[in-house]
Amino acid sequence: MAADSPDPGEEPPDGPPAPPSRRDETADEPPHPAFAEYATESVPAAAVGSPGKDGRLELRFEVDGNGETNLVRDLVRAPFHVSGTLGHDPLPEAETVYVQSPTGGVAQGDRHAVDIEVGADAVAHVSTQSSQKVLSMARNYAAADVSLSVGSGGHLDYVPEPTILHGDSRFCQSVTLELAPDASAVVGEVVVPGRLARGERFDFERYLSRLRVRRERELLVDDATHLRPADADPSAPGVMGEFAVLGTLYVLTPASGDTSDDAELSDRLHEVTNAETDSDGRGDEDGETVRASATRLPNDAGVAVRALGHRAETVTAALRAAWDEARIELLGVGAPDSRRP
Repeated sequence: MAADSPDPGEEPPDGPPAPPSRRDETADEPPHPAFAEYATESVPAAAVGSPGKDGRLELRFEVDGNGETNLVRDLVRAPFHVSGTLGHDPLPEAETVYVQSPTGGVAQGDRHAVDIEVGADAVAHVSTQSSQKVLSMARNYAAADVSLSVGSGGHLDYVPEPTILHGDSRFCQSVTLELAPDASAVVGEVVVPGRLARGERFDFERYLSRLRVRRERELLVDDATHLRPADADPSAPGVMGEFAVLGTLYVLTPASGDTSDDAELSDRLHEVTNAETDSDGRGDEDGETVRASATRLPNDAGVAVRALGHRAETVTAALRAAWDEARIELLGVGAPDSRRP
């Protein structure tokens, strides 16, 4: 939704920095050149009464006079649904929202727009109730545009459940994060290249996920995962090798000016992820092994953790160990317990 531009002499409004907007792009313009070949393919009209192709989710969190975070705005359009907030965060003043979807998954032609704003000093955790299934496609593609912003002294955990790519699916996700100088965030992603229990593995057509992080409009991080099995074998050495599941956790830290802070955090996250994956001493043959590592992000932006494994559950567990450690560093308390059984 467009807003009037402020006069040059006006003070900037309170709250989180405005996220970079791409809403003025035409509906037919692909989010990445790699998807241009699909954009011209028309999609059959949906049946009357079926969920809309253009899903929308808007969430805004603000702190009240008691220092507690509240969800002050929620706007949803199918396939998104929000039933309310959950107060189960180990940080009493924080707030949690689980996003639900009543549909069977992401279909061809779907366009999803997600905007999450966390105000000054607010602490919010946003996740999904279940895995996101990207369904098989014959035409066009599906895209998600996720815009996140965190105000001064605020913190956001955006850690959805895994994305499962069905055979012949095409999915492009763009995540932009705008941070105030003293704000922090944790952004997670796990991608599963098929319904592994059914023998699907790298049967999807194209997958692209890109994260861009800015602080005061300065680009700090631009990282992407782009897989197209028909062009390059994902199981090749140096890509995913023997593993099927890929997970990434980005820990974005406040600007401190001390480069040793992120180096120490990187070492700790590397240690806890490997402690999680090696604690039982099992080998590759049981399908439980995870290979994980942590590295500093450029521009003193924080730390990235990557994990490869055979199952979504084991990769998620490794990233959760890193998330828990990072949250202790950033907020003094660990990550919320999972609500999934």
